[in-house]
Amino acid sequence: MMAGAGINAPEAPAWDAAQVARWRRGERLRLRAARDALGVAARQAWGRALMQHLGGLLADRIAAGVTVSAYWPINGEADLRPLLADLHHAGVRVALPVVEVKAAPLVFRRWHPGLRMERGDWGIPVPPAGAERLTPDLSLVPVVGWDGAGYRLGYGGGYFDRTLAALAPRPFTIGVGLGSARMASIRPQPHDIPLDLNLTEVGVTAEREGP
Repeated sequence: MMAGAGINAPEAPAWDAAQVARWRRGERLRLRAARDALGVAARQAWGRALMQHLGGLLADRIAAGVTVSAYWPINGEADLRPLLADLHHAGVRVALPVVEVKAAPLVFRRWHPGLRMERGDWGIPVPPAGAERLTPDLSLVPVVGWDGAGYRLGYGGGYFDRTLAALAPRPFTIGVGLGSARMASIRPQPHDIPLDLNLTEVGVTAEREGP
């Protein structure tokens, strides 16, 4: 052991917000590159495993008339649309997030299989402006990275945290991502809001404790 090391050694200085932001940008690039490197077969197997676990998990939490928000898959995210179609046919209301105002909370528009979509922010397909607006009871959220405390690393826009802060009551939130995208910590900042649980291809991997 080095001289002076031990339980009384001074702690390393905490990172400021700018340092955290720079570090997160690097981690985001690293994790997205790893996800992009997955082959088609591996990505499909990941999606099937997620849907299998989600099917069992959601069966205990939702019923006809409940609103579930999800996402349209981009950038190598798991494609959950077959599960969303099944939920729709079971009477669950399915919604997708839409950026209507930059740097503002998301809104959620109703989706169903076969709906004619329009191009939204970043070119992501979204339900058209005339679609019914809904407030989710449960949200499925894609994660680039995640940690054991329930925090997620997203794309850096802050939209989801802004949305959770604005919704009352807050929906139950489930992050979906790769098991290999686990991080020791995302170094949460005051604006970061933890998810209720995180799910990967092996099942539930992190669950938030407390209110």
